[in-house]
Order: sequence, then C-alpha cells, then structure tokens
Amino acid sequence: MISVIQRVASAEVIVGGESIGKIERGILALVAIERGDSEKQVSRMAERLLSYRIFPDAEDKMNLSVTDINGGILLVPQFTLAADTQKGTRPSFGPAAPPALGEQLFNQLLDKIKVSYEKVGQGKFGADMQVSLCNSGPVTFILKA
Repeated sequence: MISVIQRVASAEVIVGGESIGKIERGILALVAIERGDSEKQVSRMAERLLSYRIFPDAEDKMNLSVTDINGGILLVPQFTLAADTQKGTRPSFGPAAPPALGEQLFNQLLDKIKVSYEKVGQGKFGADMQVSLCNSGPVTFILKA
C-alpha cells in the first residue's frame, strides 16, 4: 500500500460537479492498493496516517500529527500510484491490486480511520475525480505500509 500525503490548508474532491469530500487544514492522502496487500497493510497505513508528524509545533519543528492539531484527513483512492514506471514511456498497472480488492481494502482503510477519528473525508473509488488542494509548505511525503 502506498500513500502520497500532502499537508494542506484545504482540499476538496468533486465528482460530477458535486463536492463529495472536503477538509480544511490537514492531510490529503492519495492511496494506492498493491497486489499482495491485506488487512495488515490497512492497519499499518491507518496508524501512520493518524500519527505521522508533519505539522509544526510552537518551535516550528514537524512534531505534531493531524490528530494533534485536530485537522482533517481526505482519503482519495488513486491506483495509478502503484504503476510500474521503470521502462518505456507508458505506465504498467500490473503492480496495482485488482479493482475489487483495491476497493475493499480502501474502504477498510477508510472505516479503520473513521473508528478512531471523526474529521475524515473521502473520494470515490473508480470515479473521475477533480481534486483541488492548497499545499501547505509545500510538504509532501510517500508512505508505504
């Protein structure tokens, strides 16, 4: 499982002209499920997203998590992150989990986070989404579970 996380001042997902997920200050997480991923990776990614310290403390050090600042988390499924880009000029999506498994594990990740944290928004699996954000920093990391 791969997640590209961005510290944001705000972020929003629009599908079919309608806003389906929106947060203010927090984390936008683009999430890809890979072949071989299981509930183990779901649990680890949920833990990392909730506790990863990317927000500044009083001394401007990255010592605070999204939960410490009471920020939002916007989870957006993005299977293209799992692409193999090592050769040629076109990505191969062989490393990505099959769609049914990808959707199942993405939903498990969403549910696991929502159990312990309430400020969660989401994109829609398989939809053509427009994602807008105001990156704060910019601060961007790749997390693997």
